[in-house]
Amino acid sequence: MGGAKRKRTDACRSDDEDPVNKNSDAGNGFGIAQTLSLLQNPDKSAANNDSPIASSEEARDDMSTQRASKKKRVDGEKTKYPVLTYVEGRLQSSIRIADIQGLLLYCFADGVAPQWISVKHSGHVRKIVVAMVPGLELGMLDGSIPLEADAVGDEKESPVEKEQENQGDNMEIDEKAADFARWKQGLPLEDRSHRFNPRPLSCDTLPESLKPLADMFPHAWPVKAPGDSKYNKIHSPLQAILLASLPKTKDSNAKGVKPAKVDKNHVFQRTPITTFLSTMEDLRESNYVLHPALFVTEKEKATLAENRKRAGQSTEDGWVDTHVESLEAGQVPDFEIQQGSMTAGRDVLALDCEMCITEGGQSELTRISMMRWDGEVVLDELVKPQRPIVDYLTRFSGITKEKLDPVTTTLADIQQKLLSILTPHAILVGHSLDSDLNALKLTHPFIVDTTFIYPHPRGPPLKCSLKWLTQKYLSKEIQKGQTGHDSIEDARAVLDLVKLKCEKGERWGTSDSSNESIFKRLARSVRTGKSSAAQEGRTGAVVDWGNPERGIGSQATVAIGCKDDNDVVEGISSVVNGDSSNAAIPGSGVDFTWARLRELEMFRGWCNRMPDPNNANESTSLVHPPEETTPTSGPVPSSKEATRDLSSTVARTVSNIHKIYESLPPCTLFMVYSGTGDPREASRLQAMHKTFREEFNSRKPWDELTYKWTDTEEQALKKACERAREGCGFMCVK
Repeated sequence: MGGAKRKRTDACRSDDEDPVNKNSDAGNGFGIAQTLSLLQNPDKSAANNDSPIASSEEARDDMSTQRASKKKRVDGEKTKYPVLTYVEGRLQSSIRIADIQGLLLYCFADGVAPQWISVKHSGHVRKIVVAMVPGLELGMLDGSIPLEADAVGDEKESPVEKEQENQGDNMEIDEKAADFARWKQGLPLEDRSHRFNPRPLSCDTLPESLKPLADMFPHAWPVKAPGDSKYNKIHSPLQAILLASLPKTKDSNAKGVKPAKVDKNHVFQRTPITTFLSTMEDLRESNYVLHPALFVTEKEKATLAENRKRAGQSTEDGWVDTHVESLEAGQVPDFEIQQGSMTAGRDVLALDCEMCITEGGQSELTRISMMRWDGEVVLDELVKPQRPIVDYLTRFSGITKEKLDPVTTTLADIQQKLLSILTPHAILVGHSLDSDLNALKLTHPFIVDTTFIYPHPRGPPLKCSLKWLTQKYLSKEIQKGQTGHDSIEDARAVLDLVKLKCEKGERWGTSDSSNESIFKRLARSVRTGKSSAAQEGRTGAVVDWGNPERGIGSQATVAIGCKDDNDVVEGISSVVNGDSSNAAIPGSGVDFTWARLRELEMFRGWCNRMPDPNNANESTSLVHPPEETTPTSGPVPSSKEATRDLSSTVARTVSNIHKIYESLPPCTLFMVYSGTGDPREASRLQAMHKTFREEFNSRKPWDELTYKWTDTEEQALKKACERAREGCGFMCVK
């Protein structure tokens, strides 16, 4: 705090305050409520200001403290000392990992002032260190996850404990029902925001292994990991810190579909279309009927045939497979491929179909349009459905009774034409092509689907519409008429999107194209000060297990690979303070450091793979100890020995955090976050759901399913994902 060895003098003092949070003018360090309070109490004696995050009471007296001492000595020089102040008000939700990123971007780049915390003298923050420590949980602080051996009693949960657990699971549902009842009666809703407030840390209440945290941090913050509640998804807590949105442009607030943002520093590279071929996993996830060439062994092909027969997708049901013996049959010899060719010697065909609804609610083909890479229309025909039509879907397809009445072409006729067109060298491109192929009752192994290569920002199963993609990336309007879609127009739009993707490269059209590495963002931000280095961009480092230089650290000034947490601690000290033995590290150290401690995560079984130190894309499977030795936030551990093991691992991790803190220079903003809560139950249920979906889609009888997925399992997954997103964080200024 005040110097390299300064600590909180009141860290072990009990704190009876109920700190709260309101929006504040973080740039000045005081919110409206604070300023009024200070004006009303100008003579109140100053509180102890040693804490790097002042409490609400300390905040009221902070102005008088600053009058007494506006500057402090750091490394022999007087400087205004940065102070984090948890301002008065009430948080309506947990802070997010993105909020932590916002705080560091405010201090070091062009970020806006945070509303959940006040930062005084932010321009005097010299270094920022962010450490991700998976395995830490708020439950460790209040004893709901025992860390002391004598806290473990009977191996079985007591009825009281079981009831508390059930109440916790049903709390959210009960609260929503209560809120609805109060709303119907015209009563104000109950304020439950206290659960989102940071918890004061005190040596008197913390388990022995966690006491050092109170010497560094005044509060423990509930921090929510990114995710999607509707679709039960948990997003990367690592990317939430290390990927930043591109700065807003002047037209960012314009209505309608906004043009695609372009990272000016990104170098586009022409990419062959074969790079974007859908994998078997992609096709299976989107319910494509799979082609036999995607499988290698005869046993796998026989299983596929059995599943397709059960699902009514075999040749006996009118389905046909293109004449491709194997994936190798589609390869084109290098000498036949023109250098720099985006088609890689393949015959690229864009496909779009229009359908109608026939008796029994079936969707049947009424029009097929196919276009080659050069824009030549290969096929454009109307098709007579087998069953009587009950809905022509004219509003979508433009097909009417008058158009179809004279048509005699059948689905079987179209299938034969397609079998002659779709050679082993043919690649089919389309938008949600699975529905078109289902209508055609046809399979082909080489597919490029624009819903895959232009994924929805929130991830699958969401898909962007073709109209939206065309408007955003091609600046064109399609499907504007009142008489439905034009399949030729749609096929051309698909083809143009694929061509653009090949021109721009793999990142184009993905969330990566609208984001940039935080290291790039910081490199554009100059330091403040009078020294010659002040005009240079900010530098950054990654210190992580394995070889981060080939992954997340590729755009950092320096990346340090480690084999354990001890290496991480040493690596942080090296990059922050400078290391003459490593020429890649600036002499005075880097400005921003992201690091990860993983031993606690490994011990608790939250991670299933060990990173390979020689290859960022490879890892080794881990065999974890039995469940009872890896306590979770649920049942109490089954043995005192297991608790002692967890306690010692937590103690080592906290000790390493303290060593990092001690190695930091003054005026360093130090933030620790867990990333997520316990992800194991969510992972287990997601694996169950994946197995169920694969078996159910293959029309396997319900009684023979490995797992029967019902609303009970769906609600359990929803709760597990929400629990897994509940993490914690700590922050201070050294």
